[in-house]
Amino acid sequence: MEQAAVATSTPAEVNSPISGEKTTTKEATESGKRKSDEPGEPETSGRGKRRRGAGGKKLRPGERYIPPPQKRNLGISFRQEHFDETSYYFEGGLRKVYPYYFDFKTYCKGRWIGKSLLEVFKSEFRAESIEYYQRAAKEGRIRLNETPVEDLSVVLRNNDLMKNTVHRHEPPVVGRPLEVLVDDGEVLVVDKPASIPVHPCGRFRHNTVIFILGKERGISELHTVHRLDRLTSGVLLFARTLEASKKLDQLVRDRQLEKEYVCRVEGEFPESELICEEPILVVSFKIGLCRVDPKGKECRTVFQRLSFNGKTSVVRCLPLTGRTHQIRVHLQYLGFPILNDPIYGSSAWGPHRGKGGLVGKSNEDLLQALVEEHRSQESLHLLDIPDDGIGIEQEAEKNKTSEKADTMDGTSEPNKSGQSHQIDTQVTTGCSSSSETVNKLSQGCTDSNGNKTSLESQPTKSNGNQTEAATPKTPPETRDHLCSECMLVRPDPTEKELIMYLHALRYKGADFEYSTCLPDWAKEDWVEADWS
Repeated sequence: MEQAAVATSTPAEVNSPISGEKTTTKEATESGKRKSDEPGEPETSGRGKRRRGAGGKKLRPGERYIPPPQKRNLGISFRQEHFDETSYYFEGGLRKVYPYYFDFKTYCKGRWIGKSLLEVFKSEFRAESIEYYQRAAKEGRIRLNETPVEDLSVVLRNNDLMKNTVHRHEPPVVGRPLEVLVDDGEVLVVDKPASIPVHPCGRFRHNTVIFILGKERGISELHTVHRLDRLTSGVLLFARTLEASKKLDQLVRDRQLEKEYVCRVEGEFPESELICEEPILVVSFKIGLCRVDPKGKECRTVFQRLSFNGKTSVVRCLPLTGRTHQIRVHLQYLGFPILNDPIYGSSAWGPHRGKGGLVGKSNEDLLQALVEEHRSQESLHLLDIPDDGIGIEQEAEKNKTSEKADTMDGTSEPNKSGQSHQIDTQVTTGCSSSSETVNKLSQGCTDSNGNKTSLESQPTKSNGNQTEAATPKTPPETRDHLCSECMLVRPDPTEKELIMYLHALRYKGADFEYSTCLPDWAKEDWVEADWS
């Protein structure tokens, strides 16, 4: 039922479950949320009732009153009340979330005006059956302008506010602790494990960096400088203050922020330095699908091979521009897709898998082929879309390629909030860092006790103040009689589903540098696991 309405907390949630759009604003804001001021009460006069916000017009018999849309609130959205919605528990090396009840909401879309709720559910929210929505309505879980709706034949009008209560399940993520590298009051830098989204999106809310920081460390009111895709690990920057955010934003706009990534690719990458300058075009904003295309944005990435084990190569990547999936797309174009990349390593690109830009499919056909491949493998979740793929087909038909901000893997483009920042003090992160970061980090890092540490995703029995044996603060809502997800037994994700071999190793400015240790999979003696 998540797909049938939109969350009340963030732009990602306000848009993505309904329209499939992805947020490009700072994750800790609530640019899609409305203030909670209640609409005015009906006014009465000698000539009958009138409603504030309705232009003073008298309602006709049988006409529904629709409150005016509330003002947008650009403040920080996530507070303790949100963090307390549910609890974590740890099992089999995974961080899991107890299912919980949650309200999604959305204002009526233009294409819904004049249609009944039943028609909208049938055409756009097929993840659940019509019988489910009818039962949910009978139990008061579907509301229109805060009033429970039992009859789905009600016709939608402009500014109608739909609200939907769901029993929400979140996918597990790696149970490794979220390590804070730097927190100096102006900037917060974390080492993001693979599998954890930065902000609430799709099926993820509590299993995100933003919520983990809030729930386990009491950290909130963060401004996002850049983002990493869910399957990517490494350096992730947040600004603590608006002033610091603006400074870093300018640094990013002026391309004064040096970014260094490391990845493991298929095949033997050339030994000499390789520069790719192919333009990149966004095909799907919903899943961030891109391809090399003359109509795309100018890009430049520098690659240097670090090692080759006879089957795969470790490559140092320096994205000099910031485009959506820039590193991944350029490596695919060169014929060396990142190992375990569910999008750009897919056979949906054809026999050449996109090498040299040879695809032989339209954008619509490519998007559809990618969805069908993952649907057949029951792995649509790797694309971060609903299990039925609904919304992708609609996007394929429209194939919108309008300009949007690019803020994903291998990029550091400023987000729409116009916030990034610069810090005046140089910091260290527990491993040595210099212009030769890769060479020095390949020796590994040591903790405060002098013990070797690793960034490889390993099962962990603790995270912050919680352990596998920890008991949630409140009894979890574990089952719901209407919830179809409660009736399923999903196997835990495998390591292959949780990790893509791309890591943000270092971010450097004129007077600061933030870095992590080199992941185990990037070391010369690493041996790939047998996934079969």
